[in-house]
Amino acid sequence: MTVRPSGRPGTAASRVTVPWVRTRLRTAPGAAAALALLVAVTAFLAAALPPALDRYDERGMRRALEAAGPTRTTVQFQTSDADVYLSDGPWEERLTREAVEGPYAKLLALPGRALPLDREQSSAGVRTTRSLKTPDAYLSQPDGLPPVFHLVAQGGVAGHSRLAAGRLPKAPGDPGRAVSALEAAVTAETAEALNIRVGSVVHFPRAEGDPLAVRVTGVVVPREPDGAYWSALPGLDRPNLMVTQGPVPSQYWSGTLLLAPDAGPALLSVPGAPARYWTLAPDLPALQGRDLERLTSAVASLEGGPLLERATTAVSPHLDVTTDLDAVLGEYDGLWSAVGPLVAVAAFGTGTVAALVLCMAGGLAAERRRAELTLLRARGASLRGLAGRLLAETAVVAVPAAALGLLAARLAVGTGRPVQSAVAAGAVALIALAALPLRAVAVHRAVGVHTSREDVVRARPSKRRLVTEVTLLVVAAGAVVTLRTRGTSAEGDPTGDELVSLAPVLVAVIAALLLVRLYPLPLRGLARPARRMRGVVGPLSLARAGRAGGSTVLPLLALLTALTTAAFGGSVLAGVADARERASVFAVGADARVDNLDPRRTGVEDRVRRAPGVEDVTPVKVSYTALAGNVRVSLAGVEPDPYAELSGRMDDGAFDADTLRASGKDAVPALGSPALAERLGDDPFPVIMEDGDSFTARIVAVRTWTPALGADDFLVVDGSALRAGLKPPTGLLVTGDHPDAAALKKAAGGDAQVRLRSAVIDATVESPLQTGAERVYAAAVAAGAAYAALALLLTLLRAAPERAALLARLRTMGLTRAQGRRLLILESLPQALLAAVGGVLTAWAAIRLLAPGIDLTTVAVATGAPAAGRALLRADRLSLLVPALAVVALTVGVAAAQAWWTGRRGAVRELRAGDAR
Repeated sequence: MTVRPSGRPGTAASRVTVPWVRTRLRTAPGAAAALALLVAVTAFLAAALPPALDRYDERGMRRALEAAGPTRTTVQFQTSDADVYLSDGPWEERLTREAVEGPYAKLLALPGRALPLDREQSSAGVRTTRSLKTPDAYLSQPDGLPPVFHLVAQGGVAGHSRLAAGRLPKAPGDPGRAVSALEAAVTAETAEALNIRVGSVVHFPRAEGDPLAVRVTGVVVPREPDGAYWSALPGLDRPNLMVTQGPVPSQYWSGTLLLAPDAGPALLSVPGAPARYWTLAPDLPALQGRDLERLTSAVASLEGGPLLERATTAVSPHLDVTTDLDAVLGEYDGLWSAVGPLVAVAAFGTGTVAALVLCMAGGLAAERRRAELTLLRARGASLRGLAGRLLAETAVVAVPAAALGLLAARLAVGTGRPVQSAVAAGAVALIALAALPLRAVAVHRAVGVHTSREDVVRARPSKRRLVTEVTLLVVAAGAVVTLRTRGTSAEGDPTGDELVSLAPVLVAVIAALLLVRLYPLPLRGLARPARRMRGVVGPLSLARAGRAGGSTVLPLLALLTALTTAAFGGSVLAGVADARERASVFAVGADARVDNLDPRRTGVEDRVRRAPGVEDVTPVKVSYTALAGNVRVSLAGVEPDPYAELSGRMDDGAFDADTLRASGKDAVPALGSPALAERLGDDPFPVIMEDGDSFTARIVAVRTWTPALGADDFLVVDGSALRAGLKPPTGLLVTGDHPDAAALKKAAGGDAQVRLRSAVIDATVESPLQTGAERVYAAAVAAGAAYAALALLLTLLRAAPERAALLARLRTMGLTRAQGRRLLILESLPQALLAAVGGVLTAWAAIRLLAPGIDLTTVAVATGAPAAGRALLRADRLSLLVPALAVVALTVGVAAAQAWWTGRRGAVRELRAGDAR
């Protein structure tokens, strides 16, 4: 007698110990492996983004600080004149070594971790704040003007330099204001430029008494001349060639004499306004882009906040602080503000597509096991128990795969931002875990054994679905309208960047909901005419397309978002490349440029024209010191016809050659820059060249840029108006495909300078943050395309078993293989065309939506590089059409491949497989 367990049937079934997870993995190892691969790759991409951005941010910050140089990045404290002359006690005590080194340690510890400092490159000492003239005639005097010097008593010279000759200076026994002689050292570059040797004496006149004699006892070579120790103060490591202000500029040298660290009080003996100073050099490797807000706050506090109050307490109430570090950080913050939203668009778009594909994978698994899950529910399985088992079997695959993706990302990309990487990989695992159980619970919430035929044409969506769609549509439309009315770059609004980043996804949501609603209309319109067709393939394919399934929102949303992300990213990359091309043209003026031609060499133009890769050569004669009216301008003499043809390649420089042609009677017509045209007006004005040539000109056309002179204040005239014409030219503008720089240099000869536009393109990028943004977008385009293909394959795989069984049945009724292939292709085309056309329109709408607020110039070119205005985002045709056409091609290819494969397997096997399903 069999004893039946008491209680409900479901309770007895739940006590049967069945190794569910192991059985399921053994039953469908291919599906488990595919899910593991999908989760691992997605987790790798998600976990790799934060450390990749962190690495680009770190390199970008370091590059910005290094490019700014120590003169801008160091924080310099210096006492004012009042510190000495208004202090109690002897003035000499304020300039002693103890008075300098005492507060030095306190100042170094002042910022703490908020602003890491490099103690080795920081410095302190006493210096003259006013330059001192010397009458010594043996010193170099370029234009007959005597050089000027600063006297600096800075500590640490011995440790930061190598002695090349002589010895280091010593301080006098009593370094007071009555001292009559001092010892000093100079750097090797200062000694060479100013004709100084060991033993040279430099004299500085004083108001009373004999001049102060400073004897040079040694020549030193800086160990790190570009470091903050030597570069923070101007002229410390090398002299500067200064230029006087006035009608006739003259040059003179400005150098530095390095005194002993104890010689500070002796500076009171000269009228140089001595002052104590402390230079705090930031530790560049320790400054991270993610700490930008903290660094900015620390610098602001040093300039005029609590840290400055503590500094004045430790040093003197008469303390001034100067630094450009806040400006450098602000410039980098501006760069990140321009790059960040672009990167976020790519991240949000690709992340949304990945999440949708994971959900589609869960939905495909639930659809494949619909009969199994329906049977379990019919036999008493609870929703909680069913979801728990599905969650367990998915967790065994998804969690290790996500962990593997996270580990691979950390090993491949870097170790920055570990929390963000872990959260990103965890989010991928969570979506993969929840997709299958939630889909199964939604489908099998009610117990049943029969499912009605899905028909997208005749189906009437439920009120619940209608409310959900309308809610999503209203939210997405409201966000887009808010974005358009408020603008894409509202300062102080944290939701601005989020709206910009989500804009393609929001547009895709709107498009998907609208297209799903509009999709049945053309099918209904074509159904009645198709009935009159004589063949069977056309009407049957339309009927099959209408029965493709009613729940097409998720696949369509995935495809639209993927296509939008790919097209948007492709448009960004195309815009960046176009901006760099234009910047290189603005910098060079042609494909290549040859300047500084030797006027004594003849036949240079012909030799350059015969060089490899050269198609045409436009000679120009340039003068940078011409006098137009009373304004110094750059003037170029050109041949009107070839120069107009060359200028026509750029919209900003195009002009009619006839307007520039000189007639010989009236004033010479000239092409001028806007600022010059505004200043000189339309009246004729005299032009005087540096060689004495003169003529009368009049501006007849205004352009913001011209190939020969760039975008500065310029005049362009017909070369025939010049006394000597264009012979010999000063430069050649070369056009052609891939001109060879070495060949051009050889043809021009002498000291000619050759610049290629292709070489300038490589030099337009200044920050790793810019190249990082490009790589992120390239990865986003590739990932978006891959996920779009995967979403399409998942959609086609969902209907593959049914289509195979249909073809088998129809072949028993006389359908040929060619007809079966056409049937599958025509059945798949409506949805593929819907996704392709919708993807193009969605991407175009997203680009138009974001274009006003995105300036690609910041991402494309270096700061200060010549560019043709702002490089705005524009829709790229290839980026719009290629992904959409790829969707159609992939759909047709998969349908044709399925028809071919089904024909090889045989009808009997497919019929049995279809019946089993």
